[in-house]
Formats: sequence, C-alpha cells, structure tokens
Amino acid sequence: MEAAHTAPRAPAKTASRLDRARQAAPQVFERLRNAIIALELPPGAPLSRAELAGQFGVSSTPVRDALMRLEEEGLVDVFPQHATVVSRIDINRAEQAHFLRQALELEIVRLLAANSDAALVIRLDHAIALQQQSAKAGDFEAFMADDNSFHAQLYAAAGKQDLWALVRSRSGHIDRLRRLHLPSPGKAQNIIRHHRLITRAIEAGDADAAKQHLRKHLSGTLSELDKIRSHHPEYLTDQPCVTAP
Repeated sequence: MEAAHTAPRAPAKTASRLDRARQAAPQVFERLRNAIIALELPPGAPLSRAELAGQFGVSSTPVRDALMRLEEEGLVDVFPQHATVVSRIDINRAEQAHFLRQALELEIVRLLAANSDAALVIRLDHAIALQQQSAKAGDFEAFMADDNSFHAQLYAAAGKQDLWALVRSRSGHIDRLRRLHLPSPGKAQNIIRHHRLITRAIEAGDADAAKQHLRKHLSGTLSELDKIRSHHPEYLTDQPCVTAP
C-alpha cells in the first residue's frame, strides 16, 4: 500500500511557515499531527525530514523532535536508515483509547449532572451551534475541532483539564477512524443529536440519561468498524506495529 502513495508534498496548511515567537518543534508536531488526523497525510505517506524542514523553514532538529513525538503516539513508523511513514490505523490502540475516554467521560457527565451549571449549558449549546454550522458547510476538519471543543468543555467544567490532554495524546488512531466514518450519511447529524441529548440530560440533572447518551455517542464509530474496514482496508491494521530497536 505504501508504494501507491505519491511522494511527499505536505498540504499547504501543513507546510505554512511557523510563528517565530514560539518554539518550532511543538508547532511542527501539531501541524503534522493535525494533517495525519485529517488524513491529509494518509496511512503509508512518506515523511522526509529534509523536505519537511524546507517546507516549514526550520532546521532538521525541530522536525526530528516532532517526528519522535508522533512516533510515541503511534502515528508514524520510523525505520532507521530507511524511511519514516505515517502509520496505519491500529484498531487495538483505537479500542484502548475508546475504553479510556468512555471510562473518564461517564464519570465526568455524572458529576456535571449532579451539579448542573447553567453557564456550562450555555457554553455547550454554543459549541453545538458551531458544530451545526460546520456540518452545514461540509467542513469536516472544523466539525471535528468543534466536537473536541464540546468534550473539552466537559473536562474543564469538571476540573479535569489534564485528563483531557491525556485523552488527546492517546486518541490519534480512534480519531482517524472517526475521520474516515464522518462523511457517512447522517453521521455528523447523529453526533450533534447525541451532544444535544447529553447537554439536556446535564441541564436536567439526570446523570443516568447523560451516561446513557454518552455511551451511545462514543460507541458509534467502533460499532461501524466492519463497514469502515470494507471501504478502507489498506488504512487499517489489527496488529500493533513494532519498530526496530
């Protein structure tokens, strides 16, 4: 599958110049990570350090550091003295990320419903409205950003921001599955519907309903795994990648 990809030119927004007032490596990491999650850099795409350094206008060191972080998250495979490529979507990693996120968010929505906050409900409704706009525009990247904003609000309201950062660092594989699934008819609206149901349950102080809607919401993509696999078999693997020492 790797050989089928044409050689490397990072998408324009990935390769745009960096903010010189900030450290380069974290910016390169975020640009590349976002492009991988959005499938602008699909599984199997080669990543040349030299070309990336030129495109970002940096030395090779920030690129190396960014690729090391991406390797830690399992989003790239590094073959020493040979190549660095975007990893295939690892179903095992995706399932573990789902397990972690569901365990945390079930408790978070329970806490929030037990202490319903009108200001939080307003913020959640605003996030849903933005998501609806992105859905109407067919902007999947903005839609996913709005989806993350909705869930980040939940963690922040519960005082668990650090756990959101942990979840995000483990979510690369499940997020790519979601990105593959998102264009399916009705998927975006179903996500929005679940967000509304979760919000209304929190507003009503109904912890059981909030947990029920959240569980259905988070399980949507994995429940369609067979269909996703049938459409994109070359992107997925059930075998964890083991890179050479």
